[in-house]
Amino acid sequence: MFWEQLINGLTLGSTYALIALGYTMVYGIIQLINFAHGEIYMWGAFAGLFLVTVLGVNIFVALIGAMIFCTLLGMLMEKIAYRPLRGKSSRLSALISAIGVSIFLSTLMVLLRGPNTTRYPEVLRVKTFSLGAVEISSLQIIILLVAFLLMAALTFMVQKTKLGKAMRACSQDLDASYLMGINVNRIISFTFAIGSALAAAGGVMVGIYYNAVWPYMGTMAGLKAFSAAVLGGIGSIPGAMLGGIILGVLEILGVAYLSSSYKDAIAFAILILVLLVRPQGIMGQKKMKKV
Repeated sequence: MFWEQLINGLTLGSTYALIALGYTMVYGIIQLINFAHGEIYMWGAFAGLFLVTVLGVNIFVALIGAMIFCTLLGMLMEKIAYRPLRGKSSRLSALISAIGVSIFLSTLMVLLRGPNTTRYPEVLRVKTFSLGAVEISSLQIIILLVAFLLMAALTFMVQKTKLGKAMRACSQDLDASYLMGINVNRIISFTFAIGSALAAAGGVMVGIYYNAVWPYMGTMAGLKAFSAAVLGGIGSIPGAMLGGIILGVLEILGVAYLSSSYKDAIAFAILILVLLVRPQGIMGQKKMKKV
């Protein structure tokens, strides 16, 4: 029982980690909490549904297509809603803009699809494998593999490529990066693109896993992913991955051993606890305030 719930938690946590990465990368560079990120995840889920049901592609093509669509959507969102406010007003204005974009995207989906839940079609033949007393489905294996491959690719890109070096430079000091010849606007746009693509992947996999998508699915998932980013250390990519996994495991174990009524409360209880005990998160570092 425990090991099966642990696998369920890892499966859920890997999707939280993918969404949390978008929060932490954007915050790490421009210190903005992009509250519209959950809606990007929701649009990714619906993009995958459209590609599977209308165009009839297989789920892996749909996954890539949804990631490309949300990459463009994330870049468009950054260019229209955030870039004009950067450096010209307080951070509160950008935060309000993010909330406005979130409401706009969810409302637009309601207008397009209606408020009801849409069933995701059966796109994979699910087989169950037994490892001793533990059972794991082929769908869980695929979700875990895809999530960890995407996280490994992101880590490699950030640590080993020239573009990743530019991203790390911008996270340290935007002004100095600009003086060193880095196209800061392009790097920020690319950061939104990568985060949006990862969120879309999470949305498609959640749609497959739970066989359902709905216009407001991004609200709670986004808040939980934000809690995961804070838990791991907002601004830390490894921290976002770790925070998402921990949150998913604790949520599933809480449902299994306490009550399903606590499912949503667990994430926010963890958020409050982390802010009280270790505000910088598990892998975050305290930053000196600039004078």
